[in-house]
Amino acid sequence: MKSTVIGYPYIGPNREWKKTIEAFWSKEISEQQFEVQMKEYRLANIQVQLDAKIDIVTVGDFTYYDRMLDLAAMFGIIPARYKWNSDLVSLETYYAMARGNQSAPASEMTKWFNTNYHYIVPEYEGQTLKLLDNKPLRYYLEAKENFNAELKPTIIGPGTFYFLTKEVAMLNKPSYLLQLINVYSQLLSELSAAGAKWIQLEEPILSTSLSKEDMKIISEIYEQLNPDNYSSNLLLQTYFESAEWYEELIKLPVAGIGLDFVHGLEENISNIKKFGFPNDKVLAAGIINGRDIWITPLQQSFKLLIELESLVSPNHLWIQPSCSLMHVPVSLTAETKLTKELYENLAFANEKLQELAILKNALTNNRDANQEAFEQNRLTRELLNSSSVRQQEEVLKNIKRLSEIQITRQSAYAIRKDRQQRLLQLPDFPTTTIGSFPQTAEVKRNRSQHKKGQIDKEQHDNFIKNEIKKWIAYQEELELDVLVHGEFERTDMVEYFGEKLVGFAFTEKAWVVSYGSRCVKPPIIYGDVRWEKPMTLDETVYAQSLTTKPVKGMLTGPITILNWSFVRDDVPRSIVAQQIALALRKEIEALETAGIRIIQVDEPALREGLPLKASKHDAYLDWSIDAFKLATSGVEDETQIHTHMCYCEFNDFIEPIRALDADVISIETSKSHGEIIEAFKNATYTNSIGLGVYDIHSPRVPEIDEMVAVVNDSLEVLLPEQCWINPDCGLKTRKTDETLAALEIMVNTAKLLRKRSVQSVN
Repeated sequence: MKSTVIGYPYIGPNREWKKTIEAFWSKEISEQQFEVQMKEYRLANIQVQLDAKIDIVTVGDFTYYDRMLDLAAMFGIIPARYKWNSDLVSLETYYAMARGNQSAPASEMTKWFNTNYHYIVPEYEGQTLKLLDNKPLRYYLEAKENFNAELKPTIIGPGTFYFLTKEVAMLNKPSYLLQLINVYSQLLSELSAAGAKWIQLEEPILSTSLSKEDMKIISEIYEQLNPDNYSSNLLLQTYFESAEWYEELIKLPVAGIGLDFVHGLEENISNIKKFGFPNDKVLAAGIINGRDIWITPLQQSFKLLIELESLVSPNHLWIQPSCSLMHVPVSLTAETKLTKELYENLAFANEKLQELAILKNALTNNRDANQEAFEQNRLTRELLNSSSVRQQEEVLKNIKRLSEIQITRQSAYAIRKDRQQRLLQLPDFPTTTIGSFPQTAEVKRNRSQHKKGQIDKEQHDNFIKNEIKKWIAYQEELELDVLVHGEFERTDMVEYFGEKLVGFAFTEKAWVVSYGSRCVKPPIIYGDVRWEKPMTLDETVYAQSLTTKPVKGMLTGPITILNWSFVRDDVPRSIVAQQIALALRKEIEALETAGIRIIQVDEPALREGLPLKASKHDAYLDWSIDAFKLATSGVEDETQIHTHMCYCEFNDFIEPIRALDADVISIETSKSHGEIIEAFKNATYTNSIGLGVYDIHSPRVPEIDEMVAVVNDSLEVLLPEQCWINPDCGLKTRKTDETLAALEIMVNTAKLLRKRSVQSVN
């Protein structure tokens, strides 16, 4: 029995990684200093695994931004717009692909399967693939030089990389596939020559609903990688769900297969019992949840391991988390303000390493010696499950009465639209923003000083009011049509609401990476969720008092709050979603009563919650869409409900969008408007759509021609009266001058479109 991990968090317990990257971007440190510090973090991560007595230590999961981007840069898949013509990809070009620069927009970013991590999508334009830089080899040799340990390099596998590559100009797929196999073969050969005994190839694509033809492609890839060319053993690692096409998978020429026995437990066990598991392969069993922060039910996991031992050959079983631990915070030791009841039920990355050690010891040394630890683990979980925080009578009563609550709007959209327009008097192509404005150093300082007690609540609130007043004036000067208050009082779009609702807990340093250097501290939903008092009313009503233009109320939707939090594991997620929706329904009622007639309920995480298996989609969509409608359907026809989605592939998501019945949905179109056109070509959609005409994740200010082109393309499949104009996401991460310059161009885009529309009518 050996223990290992698929991956370990690279951000550091205090986000050292993030701070170093951002210091390099702002030229506070040199490239040499940057490289020295990054090496320190890589080696520290390996030391943590060794200290936890992990048998096979994983290397190569470290990145300077994103691992899919790393592979694209390693293989020379550099879009032409970056004007790269060198043998190696510089950090300047690497970060231009990630963030854009003044002459070229960033590459597309989307969700990593059904997680809240975002990866950079490789863009193949017919480039000749070459192995320009073998980063996994460099990281392996670096670790080998510094540690006496069994090291396992890890790489995102060729099948996953192939299927996630954006086919910009993939006219000859066989040629691309052959090149990809060649560069992977070279990469693996060089690692093998350097002494790597095991090499992990991560293939989460194998946990999705692949077609038979897709599986055939993956089989061909692994057949052609030809393990006879190198001495290393290949571990094909799946995660996030059960492995699809299991019978074909176990026939692949690899020495080990990793399976997720948390999220894919029933299917993976069933497949092993039905088809067996090869005697000549290692089974790397993911038996500790790598995606949540709750302690493992140790006795239950121990029984599972006993069962797995009986199904595989002796000494061919490894234990590990179900996926990379990058999806959980680093260490629980920094948390000093949680209740004892909650603290004892939590396990972050380092604590999960300790759980692995307990389970391995129970299996390999003395199976009775850990019964006390198992019993304490059981009692700890039971105490929280029976706690009053999970037995709120009012919440439980309201959930039982859900059938009495209307979850459809009073009138059809056409009627609502007419009544809303008579009230709001908006122009054609109305302009707005998604909600947040720049979180400047002054905004962050005000929040920090208030938390530390250096300023009182009145001083804090007065600062927020001044920021709102300033940005209402900016928006009026820009001539935006629908304004927002700017969200200067909010740290994070989920954390803020969790702080105002009953049933949530918050950490001090439980950071996880969302994209690039952007880190978030997901709230912990540990009890029944309940609304106590208005959460957004004061700031929204104050902003509305400063202007005659409509101001949007800004809320985060129930499914996004759910999917971007760590959620209790004692009840179905659908029940938690209903509790959040009922709380938001009360907030929307309070805003409407106060005269706010446009209310945005953002659901950027709706699609990412889709199960990886297509067979499970309908059940998820049924309860998640109902939760959105439960939150939003209590308003009058004249109240306009907006929602927002981003990083969303809409081609197969039109029906769920339609089912939401939002009056206006804002979507990301700046980097993927081609996909949007395809999505709407064969689908009738009558409600209004906010076109995200520029990418807010890049510091560059786009030209007006770029924005007009996005709208023109969209007008091939949408009617002018359906279209709003907005950025593709919130603006909190941008600087003030960038924001004002881009919004001015956006408003001028709308004016140009209106003028053109009038001319066409005349």
